[in-house]
Amino acid sequence: MADHNTRESTFVQKMNWIFVGPNGIRAGWSTALFLLLLAGCQLVLPRLVPTLSATPTHITPTAALLREGVLLAVILCCTLVMARIEQRSFFSYGLAGPRSIPYAAQGFMWGLILVTVLVGELTVGGFLVFDGWALRGNATLEYALAWLLVFMLVAAAEETLFRGYLQYTLARGIGFWPAALLISCAFGLAHLRNSGELALGIGVAALGGIVFALALRMTGSLWWGIGFHTAWDWAQSFLFGSPVSGYVFEGRLVTSHPAGDARWSGGTAGPEASLLIAPVLVLCLGVIALTLRRATDRPNGAAVP
Repeated sequence: MADHNTRESTFVQKMNWIFVGPNGIRAGWSTALFLLLLAGCQLVLPRLVPTLSATPTHITPTAALLREGVLLAVILCCTLVMARIEQRSFFSYGLAGPRSIPYAAQGFMWGLILVTVLVGELTVGGFLVFDGWALRGNATLEYALAWLLVFMLVAAAEETLFRGYLQYTLARGIGFWPAALLISCAFGLAHLRNSGELALGIGVAALGGIVFALALRMTGSLWWGIGFHTAWDWAQSFLFGSPVSGYVFEGRLVTSHPAGDARWSGGTAGPEASLLIAPVLVLCLGVIALTLRRATDRPNGAAVP
């Protein structure tokens, strides 16, 4: 009887070791459970809201608000479930900190500046041509605010998905930069579903993931990346009238079109798929290194374990 109890105890200990480590549920199992929750929601939601399964190339603010709002809600709910399971704060995954608003504002400012630099390069080189004003009067402000809200949701959804729970959890298992590299590759590959996306655009998205990971590493917060991401997409689509990752948006301030070799113009994918983005990415890394001071004391549950 004693031997039986000993064997049973040893078996339980071995099973416990497989699933639980010194920091709670092992990172691999936590990641798998989080992805399983997301996959389950992706299967169920399109049946409840059929418009979510559509992937139009010409997008209206109303459709985008619904789609991105639901997506963000799903990601936050899955994050909340995992936080409860792991007995951590929901804000542990890059959403905490007293400097959230300043970081978001700073990121927005630099996103606006650097996307303007990119568009300037394209325009001077003759790879982007502006056709004229597309909006006037009250419609200008209405569309500007609507698209700003949409791209805030887009940025929040993508940053919390790729550099929130997943980054924090994988970093527990394999370290921050290996996790960031893996997730950035996944971030790039996720753009394959975008209509009109080019191979260069996929690579740029992956490199952009590394840039956002550096901002996360420096600040312990997702908010700089959310602000930058918002401004970058909003300015490309609304302000400069260009496609974003192959999507064209209704209600642009101006209309524009690419010209010349797609490798330099970005083609149907938009300015961010141009080779001219390379110096802009270098500038962005410099901005992060020079303007963000690395956080050394992180509050309980900060985004960098």
